[in-house]
Amino acid sequence: MRVVPVSIDVRRPCRYPWPVATLSRSDVEHVAHLARLGLSDDEVTMLEGQLNHILEQYAVLAELDTDDIPPTAQTIELENILRDDVVRPGFAVEEALANAPERSGDHFVVPAVLGDGEADA
Repeated sequence: MRVVPVSIDVRRPCRYPWPVATLSRSDVEHVAHLARLGLSDDEVTMLEGQLNHILEQYAVLAELDTDDIPPTAQTIELENILRDDVVRPGFAVEEALANAPERSGDHFVVPAVLGDGEADA
């Protein structure tokens, strides 16, 4: 792994460690192997450059003064878009159970998914 020095204003704390480490060709090949990616030599070379560019951009972002910016979990406001609840008539029991493969009275019978399959009495 190579190390690239980054100029940072030392008067304020840095949020990322410096100097910024870069990925070597063997690092990219190792990650590709772990991810089970079959990359050609040209693809490894291209990804090495792209990934190192991303790391360099983080170093640039680390130089920004973000002290007056409040922490956020979302960059845009999230809003649930829900329809209003409207009471509507439901199915009659016979209509709901009409296509049930097996039923017991007014209930569906389904295979047990927990326990030993014995019904609790």
